[in-house]
Amino acid sequence: MKRYIIISTIAAIFAGCAMGPDYKRPLVSAPDVFRGGVDTTTTDARSIGDLKWFEVFKDDQLQQLIGIALEENYDLREAVARISAARANLGITRADQFPTVTATTNITNLRSSTSGSIPLPPAVNPDRTFGSVFLNLLSFEVDVWGRLRRTTEAARANLLATEENRKAVVTTLVSDTTTAYLSLLELDTELEIANRTLSTRQESLRLIQVREQGGIATELDVRQAEQLVYSASQTIPDIERQIEETENRLNVILGRSPRAITRGRSLIQQEELPSVPPGLPSSLLERRPDIRAAEQNLIATNAIIGAARAVYFPQISLTALTGFQSNQLSSLFTGATRNWQFVPQVTQPIFNASRIRSNERLLEAQRQIALVQYERVIQTAFREVSDALVDYRKLKEIRIQQELLVTTLRDRSRLAYLRYQGGVDTLLNALDADRDLFNAELSLTQTRRNEVVSIVQLYKALGGGWQ
Repeated sequence: MKRYIIISTIAAIFAGCAMGPDYKRPLVSAPDVFRGGVDTTTTDARSIGDLKWFEVFKDDQLQQLIGIALEENYDLREAVARISAARANLGITRADQFPTVTATTNITNLRSSTSGSIPLPPAVNPDRTFGSVFLNLLSFEVDVWGRLRRTTEAARANLLATEENRKAVVTTLVSDTTTAYLSLLELDTELEIANRTLSTRQESLRLIQVREQGGIATELDVRQAEQLVYSASQTIPDIERQIEETENRLNVILGRSPRAITRGRSLIQQEELPSVPPGLPSSLLERRPDIRAAEQNLIATNAIIGAARAVYFPQISLTALTGFQSNQLSSLFTGATRNWQFVPQVTQPIFNASRIRSNERLLEAQRQIALVQYERVIQTAFREVSDALVDYRKLKEIRIQQELLVTTLRDRSRLAYLRYQGGVDTLLNALDADRDLFNAELSLTQTRRNEVVSIVQLYKALGGGWQ
């Protein structure tokens, strides 16, 4: 046992030694402010991305749908299962650093033939029973060069990356659910506009038919009015088709079979979010789950390099066992039957045709790939935030102008029909005004939806929603 103590002492001395580079976070050049913000001259550490999703989206029905999605969505459930698998893998990898203790026992009953190749004397009993009991006290690799610790470090980083991926799934899930719900509200508004326009055009057609019967209007006037009625009527089933398909798509996100979706507030009634700054770009690196997941992948590849370099050095393993072995069960545990064994083993690679070096080069290349992916995710995050800020600011300007346009076209349509009924203008101008008004109202509805969606995209780009 003295040799065991000596080897254990040497192992303890080298326990702090681990091959390979220690991880250092790469330097990332982050801008002082996000491009596209309303005011680029000031910085503010506050961010809408720090808010919880139920603090951002106040529609009760939308909150209920997001809650269902967070419980039943298939992608999220798969992400949770992947975390369990990664956690189990970490446990398996970490267990290699510790010794294993196993117990074995066996009992053998043997009867020898009295007329075999070696005849037994008459006094010898042909029936024999013997057994053994062994306890494997020590069987593990002494991690002198840190190979097992580096492997455990990589497994732990993979677990953290998997957890960050789950948070990224949650962020995407909140965004997708909200976007689909807003699309439903937009289509509901478009359907309402189409029904109202159809009713108005049917009434105009009825009046024109009366004027034709009185000899005031022509058959061409009737056909032009019918054209507008039919164009509005064919829009309605198309919008209804889109509504049902959007409901089906949202139900898939919710993890349930197709069914109708209950609405809350209308699109125009959605509460406008408070004017919260996007925050500092440097804080984005800590908030976005996909950036943190990419960094954990980089940490894992960096740790694996250390494990690969440790293969250059001797691998020390220890095996020790003790127990009892006897040809008679009655004397199995007496002192004379005691048996023990201690086997230290050193394995040193001598020639492997550059396999170890090639493997190290492969892992170095994979670390460079992970580094490029990490930097690309960061720059993509900056771009997504900037795009969302630009969208929100410009869509708000577009929506204000479209509201003015709809007001003007509504008044123009009213005046054009009055002039036609008064006999001072043609029906063509009235029909053109009606058509332009219908298209402008639909376009305004889409812009309102896009404006709210831009806030959703900004919230997602800033890494909000997973809290």
